Amino acid sequence: MMKVLAFAATNSKASINKQLVSHAGQLLQANTGAQVELLDLNDFEMPIYSVDREAEHGIPEPAQAFFDRISAADALLISFAEFNGNYTSAYKNLFDWASRIDQKVYQNKPTVLLATSPGAGGAQSVLGIAAGSAPYFAMEVKAQLSVPSFYDNFDQQAGELNNDELAAQLKTALASLHG
Repeated sequence: MMKVLAFAATNSKASINKQLVSHAGQLLQANTGAQVELLDLNDFEMPIYSVDREAEHGIPEPAQAFFDRISAADALLISFAEFNGNYTSAYKNLFDWASRIDQKVYQNKPTVLLATSPGAGGAQSVLGIAAGSAPYFAMEVKAQLSVPSFYDNFDQQAGELNNDELAAQLKTALASLHG
């Protein structure tokens, strides 16, 4: 059974990216029987990364725990929230700490990258940043999908995409994780 680690790259409790990645994880589980673990970045809070902090105190336990969760997974499913066209500070900090354990943070795991936003851009800027930097951090991007206008394309009551074209694209993206 494939073990998939899924998370929204944000610490927002009401995150639309968390809703999207949760839906994707449920689809993956239903269609393949994969075991999907949904992480909450709030469980990995730590001081803002700095070389001085690392020299003084070493790597914080939450960074090691995050890295170890990636190690234990067969594949990754990540939905990126976009703050000012870039990563959220919560994700960037966790990623920065984890990269100090090993620059190959994603350990060559096959990954589906998602992003959504309330606007028509669908967080494409941050999705582009994540996909563009993936090879440097040993992430094997199998597919990526931007969901624009989240509130128009996602039924929050049902917890699923209500746009047939986007739903089909998501299923295709998820299928790339298992051959």
